[in-house]
Amino acid sequence: MKKILFTICGRAGSKGIKNKNIRSFCNHPLPYYTLSAIDLFLRRHSGYEYRIVLNTDCEELIELINNNNMQPVKIIKRNPELTGDYVGKIDVVRDCLEKMEQKCNTKFDAVVDCDITSPLRIVEDINKLLSVHFSKNPDVTFSVTTARRNPYFNQVIRTDKGVKKVISSNYTARQQAPEIFDMNASLYAFNPDFLRSGKGVLDGYCEVIEMYDTAVLDLDHENDFELMEVIANYLFTHNYDFKEIKEHIG
Repeated sequence: MKKILFTICGRAGSKGIKNKNIRSFCNHPLPYYTLSAIDLFLRRHSGYEYRIVLNTDCEELIELINNNNMQPVKIIKRNPELTGDYVGKIDVVRDCLEKMEQKCNTKFDAVVDCDITSPLRIVEDINKLLSVHFSKNPDVTFSVTTARRNPYFNQVIRTDKGVKKVISSNYTARQQAPEIFDMNASLYAFNPDFLRSGKGVLDGYCEVIEMYDTAVLDLDHENDFELMEVIANYLFTHNYDFKEIKEHIG
């Protein structure tokens, strides 16, 4: 039976959106959407042993997570050296792995990080992530969406004299250019040995899964949050896979 460590990482405060990790999103605390997706996945896929851990320095977030009615969550108080603006998230996920291996006296087969600020994921996204990760055995499997712009065709960079294509090519139609994806930072599955190596996400053998292309935005500014709620309310009304995540929160 595979052992999975689910990690949820969120620090106190936010530069772009004040206290975004504890904000209400469509009438529920933002982190509850992540817990709802994890809980529904685990209810439907009983062939895993698992632990869920929150790594944070935010007392309000700890209180929210402790009061959820879906899954028990272990709490790791974030080390001060991991709270800076330029600390990579992979370092925090690695800290979760090391501490949970010690606390649980076990080794995990995969570490799945679910980003708090990506509330619009569905159960099948997690299922696809783990199916690809365990079937192909990469160092990292992560979620992407099809890019709306392509550096071979319709993206440009500034030069000393105007602009030019990011990547020089003779393509006359986007369909001719190589397929390009955007990393949407929603889901990551790590091989624990690779995670312990200290390498970056893209430094090893990577596989991807595609997610719904308009369902994930970067929540960096207040208007991003408002736009995400507009998209969410549409999906909660018209798409059952998204609707069930919200309804499961209660």
